[in-house]
Amino acid sequence: MKNILIVEDNPIQRKNLRIMLQVVDEQFHIYEAESKDEALQIVKTASIQLFFIDILLKNSLGLDLAIEIRKMRGYEFTFIVFLTTHVEYLSEAFKKVHCYDYIIKPYDKDEIINMVKSFSLHLKSSAIIEKERKSTLFELENGTNLKVYIDEIIFVETNFRTCVLNTVRGLYMLKKMTLKKVLELTNQEFILQTHRSYLVNVKFISNIEKLDKRISQIHFDKYEGMALLSYTYRNNVLERLK
Repeated sequence: MKNILIVEDNPIQRKNLRIMLQVVDEQFHIYEAESKDEALQIVKTASIQLFFIDILLKNSLGLDLAIEIRKMRGYEFTFIVFLTTHVEYLSEAFKKVHCYDYIIKPYDKDEIINMVKSFSLHLKSSAIIEKERKSTLFELENGTNLKVYIDEIIFVETNFRTCVLNTVRGLYMLKKMTLKKVLELTNQEFILQTHRSYLVNVKFISNIEKLDKRISQIHFDKYEGMALLSYTYRNNVLERLK
């Protein structure tokens, strides 16, 4: 863990918390903000791994800030800890934001140190797992590049000049991409061509429904989209499913 953001409108309490965090690791890069708008600007330019957010800021609720953070890509599950003297807000905080913990003011040094050490260990183990996972970059229609973990791809469909990537995180329209190129970029044994217009991750297949002698429909676990399986690729797919 490298980057921590403290959102606290009281400068003295903000300074005290920063000092406590630096006891854990002097290498932490600690950002500070005293308002919702200032915090959002920091989040847009820095990759934050841990947030400490005062639940009551001067001009807004820290709860509203946390909700905005959760909407931002990459921050859906980032550690958020609320700072408060108002325990009545905590139930709403856990329900709406899925915060990981809270600290009652005034701060307890040992509590903060133990909490941050626990988060650091979790992030280190998660980083090792993420590093072992295979990923690739796809260029989207809007010109941006998207990093995709290959094991999160459910299936890929081409239709005329459109190539759609169906993943557990959503649908993405790829720019000038053929199935052959996607197959090269993914390069995993569980990604198979099932039809001239489809690639499928066999790990997500729940069942195959035969429509006629030459074509079948592939259904997936907990996903409404469907792919096609043609006679040409049928034996290869069924063999892999065994």
